[in-house]
Amino acid sequence: MGWAIALHGGAGDIPRSLPPERRDPRLATLRRCLHLATAALRAGRPALDVVELVVREMEDCPHFNAGRGSVLTTDGTVEMEAAVMDGNTMRCGAVSGLSTVVNAVSLARLVMDKTPHIYLAFDGAEAFAREQGVMTKDPSHFITEENKERLRQAKEANRVQIDYTQPMKGQESQAPPKDDNSRIGTVGCVAIDSAGNLATATSTGGLVNKMVGRIGDTPVIGAGTYANRLCAVSATGKGEAIIRHTVARDVAAMMEHGGLSLQDAAARVVGGVPPGNVGLVAVSAAGEVSMVYNTTGMFRACATEGGHSEVAIWPDDVDDASC
Repeated sequence: MGWAIALHGGAGDIPRSLPPERRDPRLATLRRCLHLATAALRAGRPALDVVELVVREMEDCPHFNAGRGSVLTTDGTVEMEAAVMDGNTMRCGAVSGLSTVVNAVSLARLVMDKTPHIYLAFDGAEAFAREQGVMTKDPSHFITEENKERLRQAKEANRVQIDYTQPMKGQESQAPPKDDNSRIGTVGCVAIDSAGNLATATSTGGLVNKMVGRIGDTPVIGAGTYANRLCAVSATGKGEAIIRHTVARDVAAMMEHGGLSLQDAAARVVGGVPPGNVGLVAVSAAGEVSMVYNTTGMFRACATEGGHSEVAIWPDDVDDASC
């Protein structure tokens, strides 16, 4: 047993030709977050605090589609969402439709800790953020030039961008464009601490060119985010598919009702979703880790008290993270 941690920075059709300037900052952030998490777990911090800490760090990194790096709606605005869940108590909190909150995951934690509710959205969530005194910024803080260009490309192609390498309009016969659209994925973290507490947290900016008001899987408890006494799960990919297949809850259900191991349950659930749609990270009460996906790749990292650690994107590029 012992503590274990896993995190992701999005799954999708990630081309192996991904330029170093787009690949390396993400991998560096995964490594930094893994080191922060392992230090916190070794120091005895609760799993819920650790997953919030990690996701906050990823929200603050402009290279991921959450917080500062959130992609834009069809109106050119940001609508961020997040969720947290404590496995032992099954307490949870979720938010969506945020346009000014710097760390959506921490507002989700406050919804869990400070209200009788689970889910707050849009104006109500923003008002609650002001009441709680969380850090906010003008919406323009989240609207980067790079994401303006992504939105322009998506509008030109008349699509909601859900894939790393969908050809641009007029480029169907060419190689994937240099703009790899690699910010489509959520960020998430799952952990079990030395006391056996399980927790999960997930955060995202959604999809490029999504309709205003669209809500994805991330804040939907049981779809993109779920934890109980058996496991903690954070999913990434195409939100509509993840919601339809109740991905996160199904992993726990396979363990609870089918007697499957974490790895077998995660593999079966991901295998039941159409290819190219989903990835997830999960930890079990026994300290097992699973990181599975049916996309080309998934930005991911993990570490265990037993000494195993890795950071990777594709199936065959696993690096020792040396935590």
